[in-house]
Amino acid sequence: MSDTQITLAPSAAARVAAIADKQGKPAILRLSVEGGGCSGFQYKFGLADAPEDDDTVAETDGVRLLVDSVSLGLLEGSMVEYVESLGGAAFKVSNPQAASGCGCGSSFAI
Repeated sequence: MSDTQITLAPSAAARVAAIADKQGKPAILRLSVEGGGCSGFQYKFGLADAPEDDDTVAETDGVRLLVDSVSLGLLEGSMVEYVESLGGAAFKVSNPQAASGCGCGSSFAI
């Protein structure tokens, strides 16, 4: 495990803490990148029980964000936020490496 150039915003940390508390799980969010989506790659979020050996860890307000070593190359410099709008609420990745993205913000291209 190591620290990296990926950030978990306080808004996202608070939401992860609330979800984890309701589910009785540790406040650990895993972010990974998979092939697919309308732009080539898509973000995948889920709660984790513990970090894996190859994970990079970012921590905000006691909440940890985990990124595996394969996904890290596509996420370096990113910030994960939780945004609420008229269209709904969701985790949002601000990824400086993404050359383009889809309208819903859940997939991107490099």
